[in-house]
Amino acid sequence: MTERISEKAVLLGQQKAMVGIVTQPVAAELRGDRPAILILNTGIIHRVGHNRMYVNLSRALAQAGYVVLRFDLSGIGDSESRADGLGPLDAALADIRDAIDGLERARQAERVIICGLCSGADHAVLYGYTDPRVVGLVLMDPSVPPTARYYFAYIRRRLMRLRSWTNFASGRGVLARRLLERLAVALGLKLRPRTPSFSDRKVRSYLERVYRDSIALGIQFLAVFTAVEDSRQNYGEQLFDAFPSVSFGDQLRLEFFEEAGHTFMFESERVRLTQVIFDWLSRTNFTIRRGPRPPGAHDDIANAVSGVVGVIASGVGSAWLNLIYD
Repeated sequence: MTERISEKAVLLGQQKAMVGIVTQPVAAELRGDRPAILILNTGIIHRVGHNRMYVNLSRALAQAGYVVLRFDLSGIGDSESRADGLGPLDAALADIRDAIDGLERARQAERVIICGLCSGADHAVLYGYTDPRVVGLVLMDPSVPPTARYYFAYIRRRLMRLRSWTNFASGRGVLARRLLERLAVALGLKLRPRTPSFSDRKVRSYLERVYRDSIALGIQFLAVFTAVEDSRQNYGEQLFDAFPSVSFGDQLRLEFFEEAGHTFMFESERVRLTQVIFDWLSRTNFTIRRGPRPPGAHDDIANAVSGVVGVIASGVGSAWLNLIYD
C-alpha cells in the first residue's frame, strides 16, 4: 500500500449485506473527471480475483486517479445471500445496480465502467445497456457463440489428441454424443432436455441484440480474449463473426492474448492486461449517455433476460459444457 491511495471496506445494498472494497486516490489526487470502475466476481471466486489480479488492478487504477470498487455478489465471499428469492442471474444484475447506486451516493460517480472476467463479463454485458450511468465495459473472455471457423480450429486441434479418439470410441466425447442424439431422434426415442446452448437461435439473437443496443447507446468496449484452453474462443475475430449485425466501429478495442490462459495465471499476462486497460482508458472518451433506452430494453432488471439466457449467463449449465468438454 502506498500513501497515495486508500482502501476502505463498504457495505452495499438496501440491507447492507454485500461487502466491497473501495480503492481510491487520496483526496489531493482524486480525479473527478474520470469514471468510477466496478469489478465483478468471476463465478464464485472471491472479490480478490484469480491470483489476486483484482487487488493489484484496483490499486494500480487508484494510483492513476480512479475510484475502484470490487465487491462480492450476494451469496459469494463475504456477502450474504439475498432474501428476495431472485434467481442467480436476476440477483447478480440487481446487485450490480445496488453497487452502482452506492458509488453514486458515496463517491458522486455519474459514470461507471464495469469490468469482469468470464461470468463477470457476461453479467456486465447484460446489465450495461440497462443503466445510463454505464459508459464502458471491460470484458475478459465473455461468452461468444462458436462459429464455423471456431469449429474448424477446434476439431483440428482435437484430432491431434489421442484422448479425443479414445473418448469418441467409448461414447464419452462430444462428437459421439451428438451422433447418438441424432440417431435417437431418427428412431423416435425421447431424450432428456438439453441444457440451453448457443445452438439455440433465440440465445444467439438475444445476445446479438444486447451488443447492438449497447453500441447504439454509445457504450465503449474493451474485449480481451485468451486462447490457451480454446474452450470459449480460439481466434481474435470470433466476436465479429458471431454477431455479424453489430457494427462495433471505433467503440470496440479487441485484444487477443493467444498465449494466455483463461485466469491469467502468469504475472506477465496480468501485467500485459493492466497495460492494455490503462491504454484503453487513456485513449477513450467516455460520455454520459442521454435519451431513452433502445426498444426492447427492460425497465425491471429482474426481467432483463429470458430464462434460457439466464441459465447461460449465470454460469449454471454453461453452454460451453455442451460444446467442449470431451
